[in-house]
Amino acid sequence: MTAPVSRVGSIALSGIEGTAITVEAAVSNQLPGMAIIGLPDTAVAESKQRVRLAIQQAGLALSNRFLMVNLSPAALPKQGTGFDLAIALAALAASDRIPTSGMADIAHLGELGLDGTLRRPIGLLSAVLAAKRLGFSRVMVPEAAASEAALVPGIEVIAVHDLEAAVAWYLGNSGKWRLVALEEEAVTSGTADSSAPQLGMDISEVVGQPEAIEALTIAAAGRHHISLVGPPGSGKTLLATRLPTILPDLEPEEAIAASSVASLGGATLTELIRRPPFVSPHHTASKVSMIGSGNGGLVHPGALTRANHGVLFLDEAPELPQHVLDALRQPLESGTVEIHRARVHTTLPASVQLVLAANPCPCGNAGVPDAAQPCSCSPSARMRYLARISGPLGDRIDLRLTVRRVSSLVMHDIETDRPTSAQLRDRVVRARRRATARLAGTPWSVNAQVPGSWLRGREMRLPRSETAVLDRALSRGAISVRGYDRILRIAWTIADLAEKPQPGRTDLARALVLREGIHT
Repeated sequence: MTAPVSRVGSIALSGIEGTAITVEAAVSNQLPGMAIIGLPDTAVAESKQRVRLAIQQAGLALSNRFLMVNLSPAALPKQGTGFDLAIALAALAASDRIPTSGMADIAHLGELGLDGTLRRPIGLLSAVLAAKRLGFSRVMVPEAAASEAALVPGIEVIAVHDLEAAVAWYLGNSGKWRLVALEEEAVTSGTADSSAPQLGMDISEVVGQPEAIEALTIAAAGRHHISLVGPPGSGKTLLATRLPTILPDLEPEEAIAASSVASLGGATLTELIRRPPFVSPHHTASKVSMIGSGNGGLVHPGALTRANHGVLFLDEAPELPQHVLDALRQPLESGTVEIHRARVHTTLPASVQLVLAANPCPCGNAGVPDAAQPCSCSPSARMRYLARISGPLGDRIDLRLTVRRVSSLVMHDIETDRPTSAQLRDRVVRARRRATARLAGTPWSVNAQVPGSWLRGREMRLPRSETAVLDRALSRGAISVRGYDRILRIAWTIADLAEKPQPGRTDLARALVLREGIHT
C-alpha cells in the first residue's frame, strides 16, 4: 500500500521576493528517522531536531517509521528557519496525527523553539506580501508577529502561539490561536523608523543658508540628487539630515516596499513605514555593505536598499573607496540592485535620493578666506581629492551646491524668520501633485524619473527661444546631453514649485546655475 503524502504550503524568500513552496512529507518502511531534502541550507536541515522536540513538547508523537520531507520545487535553494512550522505540520499529517485537507492552501511561516513556541522568521512582511501575490488567502504566523502580518490587506492571518495551537486549529479545537484583522491591532509607532532622523529635527534650525534651503526644497520636490561641497562647520551634515523632514509621506506602495526591506531585520514591525528612510553609511563602508550581498545563500540588503524611497547620505564622499562610489552608478539609473552569487540571483529595490557631502580639499580650508589656518593643499591635490567622485557619477548629480560658513553676524540674527519643515513640506507636496497630474498615464511620478527624450519630445518640448541658454551651453561642450536633460528636469521642478504651467527662460537659467554649482 502506497503511503499518503501530506502537503503544506509555505514561502521561500530571495531578498524581498517570494516563491511558493510545498512541503511534502511521507513515511517509508525504513528504520525510524527523518530526512529533509530539496536543497535546504544548514538552518533548514537542522529544523528536524527542533521539529522533533517541539512535537514532543506538544504532547504528540511522529510515526515510528522513516519520515521523508521534501521542499518543492526541489531545485530552488531554501534558506532560513521560516519553514519549521510547515515541516512540523507536514510531518504530523504524514503520521496521521492531524488531517491533511486545506494545508496546501495556507502559507505557514514560523520558527519553532525547543519548547514548541513559534517565533518570527526574518522577512515576515515580505513573505506575507509574496503569499498574497501568489494566491494564498490565509497565512499562519506566530502570534507575536501577527500585527506585522496583518499590515498586508486582503489576506486572513491565523495567529498561533505555539505548535500545539497550530494543531488545535486543524483539529477544530479551541486553543491559543485567533484570526486577526488589521482593525484588531493597535497599529502604533514601531521600530521601523529607527534609521530616520529624530522627530525633533526641523529645517528652521539651519541659520544663514537661504539659498541652500531653497536648493534642498527643489531637490525634495523633484527627488533630485544633490551634492554639498564646503569646509568643515559650514552645515553640510545639518542640511542633509533635514532633507527628510521636508519630504512628503510615502505613498501606500512605497510604504509597503520600504517596510518589506525593514522586515528583513530582526524586529517585528507594528506599522508601515510612512516617512522616507534616511541611511548614512560611514565613509569606510565596503562595496558589499553598500549594494548588498548573498553570502551563504542568504540575501543581505545594503545601504542602497535600506534607503529605498528615502535618502542615502554619503558624508565625506571622497573618502569612500573609488570602487564603492562607482558601484552607485547603475543603481542610480535603474533604481534596482542585482545580486549575482553562486547560489543567489535576485534583484533588490534601490530607488534612492542621493546626497553627497564633501570638503573642498583634504584639509578642508580651500576657498575659505577667514580660516584659522589657510589651505596647505596644492592645486593638484585639491583636484585629485574631488576627482575621486568620478565624472560618470558626478554627471548623475542634478544639483551642485557650494556651502560657505555662516558669519558671526548672521549667527546672532535670531529675529530673521526662517521657514519650518512643515511649511516647506507643504510646498513640496503641492509641487509633486502638479508633477503627478502632468505625468498621469506615464510610468513616472516625479521629475527626476522622467527621461530626457520625453521632455524633448513633441508634446513637452519647450520653445527654442526659451531653451537658447541651454542650447548654447551644449554647443560649447559646457554640458553633456545627460546634463541637458537633467537641467530640463530641474527647470520643471522649479516651475512646479512656482505653480507655473511650464518653465520659462529664467527657470532654465536658474536650473543651469543649480546644475553647474551655486555658491551660498
